[in-house]
Amino acid sequence: MAKKRPYRVKTISEFHRLKGLPQPEHPLISVIDYGEIKCDPDVSIKNWIFDFYNISIKRGLNAKLKYGQQEYDFDNGVMFFISPNQVFGIEPGVDHTAIRSGWMLLIHPDFFWDSSLAKNIKQYEYFDYSVNEALFLSEKEENTLKDIIQKIKQEYHSNIDEFSQSIIISHLEALLNYSDRFFQRQFITRKKANHQVLNRLEKLLEDYFNSEELLRNGLPTVQYISETLNISPNYLRGLLKTLTGQNTQQHIHEKLIEKAKEKLSTTNLSVSEIAYELGFEHSQSFSKLFKSKTDVSPLEFRASFN
Repeated sequence: MAKKRPYRVKTISEFHRLKGLPQPEHPLISVIDYGEIKCDPDVSIKNWIFDFYNISIKRGLNAKLKYGQQEYDFDNGVMFFISPNQVFGIEPGVDHTAIRSGWMLLIHPDFFWDSSLAKNIKQYEYFDYSVNEALFLSEKEENTLKDIIQKIKQEYHSNIDEFSQSIIISHLEALLNYSDRFFQRQFITRKKANHQVLNRLEKLLEDYFNSEELLRNGLPTVQYISETLNISPNYLRGLLKTLTGQNTQQHIHEKLIEKAKEKLSTTNLSVSEIAYELGFEHSQSFSKLFKSKTDVSPLEFRASFN
């Protein structure tokens, strides 16, 4: 059976029509009360692609959202971010008694074309996070964002003038900056989940460095680590940076240096042999990395044990 192509929604007006909503007051931006959306099961089971940004807080979704093979249950109410051209799917649930609440902010990229946000929006890495890396908000944080959403809605509900776009963009930037702050807070406060990620990372690296993978494929890549942990590369980098002060590549190198020190101090293998066992094609590259991390050469490190 052929796999169905994702359903592409090109405009915010089209999204309104699909969900049984009145036409948006502005063609390029819309704030939607999630409770007003009509659910069409035949439409909801499709994979979707939007040509616009979608920032949402949803409760009572009665469905699971999926990026690829990853999924997250949104019944508890969390915030997530989808950028244009990202594929995601919706699988409806069976409980139709859930009461919907929350909001959706839809913004077409043309709205902030030729503004500072057109370039700066790329710096908000959470648009590349997977759904299971969504933002959990405290009541206070949610109210802060809700106030900004109301200001955006109020501005485009009023008479549009030459100041409207810049005012709305300033509110959007505040919303994105607060979200960035709250994600950084989440890395710290969700200690149990985050420490589990660190433990899984340590085990993954330990197993990798003790396996034949190192000889066959060299050092593990950031992409390999992220895919194995089922975490997006940007989320893993942000998590590690907050909790350890290192990015993923630095963490991999730290494990490598740890293994190199072990071999240099407990075996009679040559530096070239150790470099080969650690996945380096050229021993000079290994020696250069080792010295950059330890301030001594591999031979100088070994000599310190004699």
